[in-house]
Amino acid sequence: MVNLVIIESPGKIKALKNYLGDGYKVVASVGHVRDLPKSSFGVDIEHGFEAKYVNIREKADLLETLRKEAQKADTVYLATDPDREGEAISWHLLSVIDCPDEKIRRVTFNEITKNAVRAGIADPRGIDMDLVNSQQARRILDRIVGYKLSPFLWHTIRPGLSAGRVQSVAVRAVVDRENEIRNFVPEEYWHIDAELETDEKKRFTARFYGVDGQKKTVCSKEEADEIYSGSVNEQFVVSSVKKSAKTKSPAPPFTTSTMLQDASRKLNFRAAKTMKVAQELYEGVDLGAEHGGSQGLITYMRTDSVRISGEALSAARDMIKAEYGDKYLPAKPRYFKTKASAQDAHEAIRPSHIENTPDRIKDKLSSDQYKLYKLIWERFLACQMAAAVFDTVNVELKAGRYDYHASGSTVKFKGYLALYEEATDEKSEKEAVLPPLSEGDTPKLTDLRREQKFTEPPPRYTEASLIKFLEDQGIGRPSTIPPTITTIIDRDYVARDGKSLSATKLGELTVDLMKDNFPDIIDYKFTADMETKLDEIATGKMTMEKVLEQFWKPFSEDLEAAEKHSEKGAYVEETDIICDKCGAKMIVKSGRFGKFAACPNYPRCQNTVKLGKNGRPVAKAAKEAPEPTDMVCELCGGRMVKRKGRYGEFYSCENFPKCRNSKPIEAPENAECPVCGKKLTKKRSKKGDFYSCSGYPECKFSTSYRPSGDKCPSCGKSLFLTKADKKVCLNKECPECKRK
Repeated sequence: MVNLVIIESPGKIKALKNYLGDGYKVVASVGHVRDLPKSSFGVDIEHGFEAKYVNIREKADLLETLRKEAQKADTVYLATDPDREGEAISWHLLSVIDCPDEKIRRVTFNEITKNAVRAGIADPRGIDMDLVNSQQARRILDRIVGYKLSPFLWHTIRPGLSAGRVQSVAVRAVVDRENEIRNFVPEEYWHIDAELETDEKKRFTARFYGVDGQKKTVCSKEEADEIYSGSVNEQFVVSSVKKSAKTKSPAPPFTTSTMLQDASRKLNFRAAKTMKVAQELYEGVDLGAEHGGSQGLITYMRTDSVRISGEALSAARDMIKAEYGDKYLPAKPRYFKTKASAQDAHEAIRPSHIENTPDRIKDKLSSDQYKLYKLIWERFLACQMAAAVFDTVNVELKAGRYDYHASGSTVKFKGYLALYEEATDEKSEKEAVLPPLSEGDTPKLTDLRREQKFTEPPPRYTEASLIKFLEDQGIGRPSTIPPTITTIIDRDYVARDGKSLSATKLGELTVDLMKDNFPDIIDYKFTADMETKLDEIATGKMTMEKVLEQFWKPFSEDLEAAEKHSEKGAYVEETDIICDKCGAKMIVKSGRFGKFAACPNYPRCQNTVKLGKNGRPVAKAAKEAPEPTDMVCELCGGRMVKRKGRYGEFYSCENFPKCRNSKPIEAPENAECPVCGKKLTKKRSKKGDFYSCSGYPECKFSTSYRPSGDKCPSCGKSLFLTKADKKVCLNKECPECKRK
């Protein structure tokens, strides 16, 4: 019996063969096999938004192989990834492999392990058309926006731009943050810190809090001086000491979003890199015979769920007890609540086998694989460990009317912090350790400091903070977030500076245009609602046609109105480059050879400047001075000079452009055309130098071989040197000619 298993990625083949054994042949589709056509819209809006899919041309040979293998097999298992994209790929494969329905089985694996793979094969199902339609709806929405909106951008900004539905909102977030920073007005405030010393010579710092028990923010030097004068000569008295124990619970296991954020903060991985390495860990790594051969190391990495299977929970608790002891193990397993907006189709991201500790398999992993696997493994194990416990002390002091506070904490029990601590973008001040203090104590004032501060604008987004923002807004899904960020950077709407993301002028211009003409497409809530509707298609609560119709009608009206009222060049990308001919600020345009700066006063001023990849002018190479010769121009009597042109060196009159006499530089005097005997001239083309007859076009002889300066002993014509420096005769009539 022959069973064919079709998966998406070739990276899983080895592990699956290891688990399935004989009787199963595993092949990969390498992603999608059909898509909307590149050369046309491909969506019939008038007939229920029917998509006209075509086979991907580059996969013609692969598709033929899949058909032949499927026809030979007794059963065909479609084992593409367990998400909407994977479901759609299985559906497309059905139309390609041309097999009877009774041979087809749809199976999924949440992790590439022996138990999960065999359980998946044993529990086949049919294609889930709700999931397929959800993916189709997303693809058609993106095609409508991209295909219909991009030409409008070409007309109003510049050719070559492309529009995207989720990408537009992501760019808006970066632009909005840029505007916040630009418009931010700093506000003055002051810190007043008292350096105090106990009778036991232990020092600590207390900060001004307020007056007569009321909190007060110090906003000016005058206020700071008044508080300073009223405190510096007063006795500081401890009015209250409050001690308490605080607990801090571990974070849930990773979702796609939180994994991307932590990998960015802790490992400095970009989103695309994190997903690439996670894919490798999911598909399988060869751990050697001693560790069970090739196997997947983590569960499916595109998920928005924090759910954990009972088997994985038990394994984690057993390891905590064995490695850390009973005090690190909570009385009951921890369960985490998944967000209401989550699809919850898969478990959280966790190790497939908790016993595969990072250090145990380190030598089998690449450096990046080890770093990410260690992060996932530690986060998962830590989520089931006991909470950390801190002893905290809050001290209140009085100096006359003025109140000062001091606080400190110490770790009483590390708990999960013994293994893992979640990273954040916020800067936090380290808690001080306070000396023993009691109510009524009178520590001595050793120093009173006033420090002027100013509020700071919000920081620019990093990949981590942008991912978090999009997630908080309900925009994007696990499979769409990483490519969204990559796309807006590649298309020059957003620039990367170290870890920070900033809006480019093109990004700001495009967002302005979208706000003016397509407010829904650029709206956070509208985009989040659309993601919710796609989720509802996946669960059967909405139909694909209804969602697309609700989107298309207002969008088409906005597009029609925008095209009617827009003017070419209404939105231009200005530069800080000043036109050296008329003094205007130049604007960015696109041509055959990329972006360039052009004068806005075209056609009156036709000045242009070539731009480099960084958007700055490319310096023009200095022109070489022409080389004088002893030749005399036969037209005006001036001296002929040697110049360099597009096709090599040539002679021209020094009085150019008044006198336009020019002639090619001939090859050595004894180099003659082997066809007609006239002089050869040296020329240049894109492929390099070549020699042609000066009698062109009557004689069309040319060759890339160089004249040698010698004559053929058989016919007396010029000999030429090949690339191997071999002398050859090119005279067809010569008995020694290589052409004969």
